[in-house]
This record gives sequence, structure tokens and C-alpha cells, in this order.
Amino acid sequence: MSGAGNVRYKVAEAARLAGVSASTLRLWETQGLVVPERSATGHRQYTEADLARLKRISWFRAERGLNPAAIREALEAEGANDDTAPAILQDSNADLQVGRKLRSLRHAAGKTLEQVASDVGIAASVLSTLERTSQGVSVAVLHNLAEYFGTTVSSLSGEEEPEVRALVRAGEWRNWPRTTPGVTVQLLAEGRNQMDCHRFVLAPGASSEGAYRHDGEEFVYVLSGRVEFILDSDQFYDLHPGDSLYFESRRRHAWSNRHDGETVLLWINTPPTF
Repeated sequence: MSGAGNVRYKVAEAARLAGVSASTLRLWETQGLVVPERSATGHRQYTEADLARLKRISWFRAERGLNPAAIREALEAEGANDDTAPAILQDSNADLQVGRKLRSLRHAAGKTLEQVASDVGIAASVLSTLERTSQGVSVAVLHNLAEYFGTTVSSLSGEEEPEVRALVRAGEWRNWPRTTPGVTVQLLAEGRNQMDCHRFVLAPGASSEGAYRHDGEEFVYVLSGRVEFILDSDQFYDLHPGDSLYFESRRRHAWSNRHDGETVLLWINTPPTF
């Protein structure tokens, strides 16, 4: 390992160090309390920042008897009023780049946390947590923030930064920073292309947590599992393996994993406006 900031713990190791069971860590993930990375093979990986958060969650639960919702609020409140504090880890880890970019865009626009949060319709504490940790918001909220600042989720996630790779081997996909609990986005093509080509891996219960829209058109193909799409709030599509859906991105769309296991999607947007 190249340094302390690059250490990654497997679920069993992280659970032992946090003083809880592995099943408890998985439960906290479904509750949105922590969002571990995923390896190329889909295994959970916890950073030093994740481990520090896990220990804090464990303390809130054991010493103060807080439920998940109260723990989430407590964690957010710890940094809600600190608009100048650095991120949890002082490194250049790409996991933090979404929050950093949003923070930079906000400062460039001359806006406070409260102003942006009010305009987008979220709590200032939620935006503060996102800027510091790149975690804790739904896909819908992240998209609304990107639209607010005149950019895209793909751009915030650093998709356009790497040199273009013509060939991406199976299992060698680069992951977006994991901003949303239960949602892993993997790049099937990199660089400034005419299409956003992604592989979405949705944990049980994962969803967009709201509808959003943007320019362009998109195509979704179900590789495994089951997913429900809702277009324009009143058109419901229950998709199974082998099913596909094509729609204009300006239509408000929401989605959720309807499978009791992971659902995997091939998802293409054109032009790259997601």
C-alpha cells in the first residue's frame, strides 16, 4: 500500500475495528449512514475516513442511544456550520472530488451554503456534508445541483478528465465517487464522448429518490435483476433482464431497484448531459 490515505479495509476488517458486526455495517449502508467504495469485483472497501465515520456512528448508537435518523442528523450537524473546514481526509483522493467541485462552483458563484440549499430544496447541513465528504445525497439531488451550476453529474464525477481508453476490459471499469447509498456507477467508455456509457449497479432498495430531467435521450438495458422506471409521474415500467427502455431525457424520470438482490443496468445518455 502506498500510504495511510490509500488504505482500504474489507468489510470484516472494518467491522472489527469499528466494534460491530459485518451485518451491522451492511445495515448502516442501506440506511445511508456510510457509503463504502466497491472494488472492480463488487466487494465493499472502506477508507480511513469511512472507518472514522463508522466509529462515530457506533459511539452515537451505543453511548447516546440514537436511532439511524438521529445519527444522520448528528453527523450532519457536526459540520453544518463549518463552511471553511477541510474535507475529512487531507489527500487528493478522487472519492472527494464531487464535493470539492461543488464547493468550488459555489464559491465562484458567490453563494453561501444556505442560499444554494434553499434554491435546490435541501437542508444546508446536507449540502455541507456533500461538499466535505462527497456522500449522502440521492441521484436526483445531485443532478439538480449539477443543473443549478450549469454542469453535469458526469463532469462532477470526473468522467471527462482521464485520457480516452478505446478498450475497457470486463471488471476494469473505473467507478464514479460513491455519492449515493446503494448506487455504483461504472464507466464503460471514458473521455469527452458523444455518449455517456455507464454500468449501474443498484443495491436492494436503491433508487433515484425523486425524479429529475435534463437534455438528451437515454437508453437503459437490464442485465440482471429488476428495475422500475416512472416517466412523467404517471407512466410505470417494470423491467426485467433483457428488457430495455428508450426515452427523452427531458421527461421527468425516476427509478428504483425492485429486486431483492442487486440490479445491473447498461445505461447510455446522448449527448452526455447526465
